[in-house]
Amino acid sequence: MALASAGDSRSSALEKAEVIAAQFDFSDEELRRCVENFRLQMGLYIQFLNKQSYKALIRHADEGLRERTPAMCQIPTYVTRAAQGTEKGLALGVDLGGTNLRVCLVELHGDSSYHAVHSKVLLPQRIMLAHEPAELFGFIADQIEMLLKTHCPDRLSVSENVSILSLGLTFSFPVYQNAVNSGILLRWAKGFDIPSVVGQDVCELLQREIALRGLPVKVTALVNDATGTIMARAYSLPLGETRTSIGAIFGTGTNAVYLENLSKIRKPLDGQFAGSSGKMFVNIEWGSFDTELSVLPNTEYDIEVDEFSLNSGDQMFEKRVSGMFLGELLRTILAKLQNDPVVRLFDGLEANSGRKLGDQIPLFTRWTVDSSILSVAEIDETDDLAVLRQKIFEVLGVPSPLTRIEDAQIVKIIAQAIGKRAARLGGMALGTVVTKTEQLGSVGSLRPDEGSLGLSGEDDSSKGHPSNQQSCVVDVGVDGSVIEFYPRFEAYMREALRAVDGIGTAGEKMIRISLAKDGSSIGAAIIALVAAQQA
Repeated sequence: MALASAGDSRSSALEKAEVIAAQFDFSDEELRRCVENFRLQMGLYIQFLNKQSYKALIRHADEGLRERTPAMCQIPTYVTRAAQGTEKGLALGVDLGGTNLRVCLVELHGDSSYHAVHSKVLLPQRIMLAHEPAELFGFIADQIEMLLKTHCPDRLSVSENVSILSLGLTFSFPVYQNAVNSGILLRWAKGFDIPSVVGQDVCELLQREIALRGLPVKVTALVNDATGTIMARAYSLPLGETRTSIGAIFGTGTNAVYLENLSKIRKPLDGQFAGSSGKMFVNIEWGSFDTELSVLPNTEYDIEVDEFSLNSGDQMFEKRVSGMFLGELLRTILAKLQNDPVVRLFDGLEANSGRKLGDQIPLFTRWTVDSSILSVAEIDETDDLAVLRQKIFEVLGVPSPLTRIEDAQIVKIIAQAIGKRAARLGGMALGTVVTKTEQLGSVGSLRPDEGSLGLSGEDDSSKGHPSNQQSCVVDVGVDGSVIEFYPRFEAYMREALRAVDGIGTAGEKMIRISLAKDGSSIGAAIIALVAAQQA
């Protein structure tokens, strides 16, 4: 019997990669099942969490129990309208949402423009896993003080004439808000684990540390990252244009906020808010959609990533969409293929490096690979995949001589499958929220397979944004490293939007998706200023 040729072996390896990639297909039929389940959960949790359930929820958090809170908590934000672009003043914004802490000082000019100065610092692991609340919130207060010393030293004088600066805190973790400036932490995520903070008011904890340092700063708003993104996007729009009604984050984590009618919110609203608009932004917390995995796609690799995460069994949607998990998902698959006798990915890696050394490189080390390699895999179309092969060395630690073109092809096939599924899931969730708002009206009544209403003379479904002003009905502000840097992420999302009943081809063209860079911190400052002026 003749031995298989090297060409046959590589062909088999690529075929196996295609088989694995096919497990990440997320069909239109599966998408529509997710939409129906998503709609059901949104309706349930905005209406039926009564005061008794709310108190039980807080009690569980206060006791530090690991019990899961309701899927997609649908938390009222106490923010009742988008920024108009006419607001003026000076305020601080703090964004704690992942591995970085951002602090900004923002001056709003009242004409849709603003000036901001920023600081950004990497959070040490000891802070993310601190024992006492003061370690985390004292660290934040120190960064606020440093920014003021650098850019606004006159504000630190002991004079009685120094005015108090309003501060908005973007705290991108599940928090149950009972006022615009108050919220109880329900649970940690994204690698944070400080049990002593769970069940406490995070605004009070930060204000305490600010007061200890004698800073003329008052926390006037607690903000979700998606709410901040909405406000930053809305403020920068030309005066009189359709305001932003949905905000979504696709970065280290993922979440969304949308504008809901107050009459549909039947949860307890104990805090004060300006109710004249008849609406309120609601924090969906969609990262925890379908925790029971009744409709979400699931592979053996998803199961392994969840098993070795800090919050195993929670945030199942987030673990398929957000940047914190996409790189680990790819790494998990590639590590298995490296030991597969058919694929023999990076053949010779063990012989060259030795298992002891090999165990130390990122390819064999959990939670060391970020999502940037997926972006490169998506965009590198060169014959020899030279850019991707270099990225494999930089991110996975595989020596360049051991990365053949065929190896890079395998990485590209699987990375693209993971990235496309993430984007289509994101589009599914966004599409469900758009239909919930009913902003598309009769346009959205078309089924996905029905044609365009003729808004433009060409099919621009492959383009990022619909033609700008007149055709836009829904303005969506987005932020996060995944949607900003992953090529074609929005295009894949738009494919999914067109598959959603109630949107279709015509409706998708009327959805404008725009990046609000650093929206979480800028938006927090805007909300803080508005909240202080309304108090």
